[in-house]
Amino acid sequence: MTTPRKKLLLIEDEPDIVRGLGDALGFEGFEVRSAPTGAEGVALARSEAPDCILLDLMLPDMNGYQVCELVRRDNALVPIVMLTARGQESDKVRGFEVGADDYVTKPFSVAELLARIGAIFRRLDRTSGFVERLRIGDATVDLRKQTVSRARRTEALSFYENELIKLLAERQGEPVSREEILEKIWGLQRPAPNNRTVDNFIVKLRRKLEKDHKSPAHILTVYGQGYRLVP
Repeated sequence: MTTPRKKLLLIEDEPDIVRGLGDALGFEGFEVRSAPTGAEGVALARSEAPDCILLDLMLPDMNGYQVCELVRRDNALVPIVMLTARGQESDKVRGFEVGADDYVTKPFSVAELLARIGAIFRRLDRTSGFVERLRIGDATVDLRKQTVSRARRTEALSFYENELIKLLAERQGEPVSREEILEKIWGLQRPAPNNRTVDNFIVKLRRKLEKDHKSPAHILTVYGQGYRLVP
């Protein structure tokens, strides 16, 4: 039985890049669709259900951050790799905050891009001995499906929300520093002092997990250290 080809959606307005990446990725066995604008990309993301989205930051109608936010409203799970000439850490952090899974700075080689895509698919496909379900207060987290259910309501968890819960659960009851979280989950080292990526994701998780996200009982702040999980 033939394994279906993974579908990639390339949202990019430069014809030469679209043609070059389309040919290279097609040669590697991917089915590639492309869109030259953010609006067309969002529409294709909804209709084509791609396995991964390659998203240019600079588009003629809107920027990649806006496209990423729109895609995330419909699909919290599809991997999104941002392609951009910007290499500043602040740009990368903003990309992660709006839901990107990885960030590749132009110029890049096809080999590097393939390695990044492959790493994302391996993370999604990995099956470790870690428990698949967690009970946190009155909420149930399904780590394989990337969902959280409480009060008869089920919400999707983004890739990074899911990874953050895993890390806190692995160290249950112990404080985990922001620096360690950024390094292990986002691959960022020596983060800037004003980096709010972790704090922003903690706020999102509390809204989904806690009865009262303003007075959390399970994802606790350990002042001067980081965060810890108390089931």
